[in-house]
Amino acid sequence: MMTKNLTILGSTGSIGRQTLEVVEQLPVRVAALTAGQNVERMAEQCRRFRPQLAVMGTEEAAQRLREALAGEKIEIRSGMDGLIAAAEHPLADTVVTAVVGMLGLRPTLAAIRAKKRIALANKETLVCAGELVMREAAAAGAEIVPVDSEHSAIFQCLMGCRDRSEIRRLILTCSGGPFFGKTPDELRQVTKADALRHPNWKMGEKITIDCATLMNKGLEVIEAMRLYGLPLSQVDVVIHRQSIVHSLVEFRDGAVLAQLGVPDMRVPIRLALTYPNRAENPAEPLDLLRCGPLTFDAPDEEAFPCFRLAKQAAQTGGTACAVLNGANETAVAHYLRGECGFYDIPRMVDHALQTVPFAVADTLETVLQADRAARAAADSWMR
Repeated sequence: MMTKNLTILGSTGSIGRQTLEVVEQLPVRVAALTAGQNVERMAEQCRRFRPQLAVMGTEEAAQRLREALAGEKIEIRSGMDGLIAAAEHPLADTVVTAVVGMLGLRPTLAAIRAKKRIALANKETLVCAGELVMREAAAAGAEIVPVDSEHSAIFQCLMGCRDRSEIRRLILTCSGGPFFGKTPDELRQVTKADALRHPNWKMGEKITIDCATLMNKGLEVIEAMRLYGLPLSQVDVVIHRQSIVHSLVEFRDGAVLAQLGVPDMRVPIRLALTYPNRAENPAEPLDLLRCGPLTFDAPDEEAFPCFRLAKQAAQTGGTACAVLNGANETAVAHYLRGECGFYDIPRMVDHALQTVPFAVADTLETVLQADRAARAAADSWMR
């Protein structure tokens, strides 16, 4: 059923802002918006979209928003309680989870239990607690529609698939980030500014660094395994520099379906909001006569060890994936603050995977405990 009322978790970030651009072109109302610290942008969004609820990351930011919106009839809350309230908002039928990192796990579970459609743009939710999340979604009858361009492509390729046993493998495409083709020696010299210069997509800093290390693609492999209930052996990755083929599905009879389109996140966002229908898109479509040659290469796991570490965690299963993600989030934060080098990111992640014990990821507390231990392990490596 097409979305009528929407909550956006992370409305001031890249995906959140693009979601609001799509909303302006659809008959969709905004029920709730959430953000971290960007009070000015949130105030602008509230004036434009008139949500019933606005949530900020801290009470201090919430108070500043109250002052900015004095006289407006908008409830303003803060923190995790506010995020969960937005996710459960009674008016919303769809929740876009566009917050970055483990922050999205609890509100996503709350939205699932409230039987919302989940337009999932927060891959860490499935990476860290995929079995738990998918079990809860099945029990609640909550629909999960992926927003990541790769998983949206697979979702679309599988729309006519009657039986998942027909799938031979999923093939995720990867742009290769800003450092495609570089050797390990060359990568030891790269700067943060180099790493933040993605060739095809404009995204937030954390995900852009993950694209530079190829950790993002490793996380997407785990996400695909959870979404579609497939083992690691049936999820492959190819480097596709042009970001035109967003992903492919190979079936057991040898047929391969692919979804192509311009590299524009508003396309998968629009589908997540309108599914099972497709709404008219005013943007310029893909022109096959002008997009140039399409190329494909294998990932270089020696130059990009984060990708190998992600596959290792995927193979191990359980809380290994939560450890992988927690250590990576911590390592990237250190890198963005200029406290470590590019290859220190996989070193910190590997240290956490080697030192934190793994368990079955069957409860939220178990996952959160593994996440905390991973962050502590990554921090300890820095000392």
